[in-house]
Amino acid sequence: MKMSQAASVAGEILAESSKGYDLRPLSRKTREHLAKDFTAEERRVLLSQGTEPPFCGGLLDNKREGIYACRLCGLPLFSSKSKFNSGTGWPSFYEPFDPAHVKDIEDRSHGMLRVENRCGRCDSHLGHVFDDGPRPTGLRYCLNSVSMQFFDAGTEPPQHVEPLAGG
Repeated sequence: MKMSQAASVAGEILAESSKGYDLRPLSRKTREHLAKDFTAEERRVLLSQGTEPPFCGGLLDNKREGIYACRLCGLPLFSSKSKFNSGTGWPSFYEPFDPAHVKDIEDRSHGMLRVENRCGRCDSHLGHVFDDGPRPTGLRYCLNSVSMQFFDAGTEPPQHVEPLAGG
């Protein structure tokens, strides 16, 4: 299975994506602070690699133009331009907003071999990617609605990043 590129070059973590977003990892303390008001379901999915039930997510039938960003840190993950109806019950996309914004991790849970997707900045669980998607990539990023927040076209998601040293 083809996997998206991790946010690294020669083992070094990128500080900025090709689209200009800060990719410095968030500290555990910052993650905990940002998640303090999460519901039990948001915590289960984003922080403990859970999966929401199919056909119940609030973003499944969203047809507006805009950006799907990480619910925890605000990093843009997917554009509405790459969203499609996969019939699986979860929002599906064929490519990320920026390849460095979504990282892939081998997932051997539940007796299967899959590729888990996590946010390239804060490491929150998003969903999984499969190789049965449409052209041009052939990929299907199958995501939990609760892992994302939608922002209408022209609206920039607020960014939650680590403060710069000395700042």
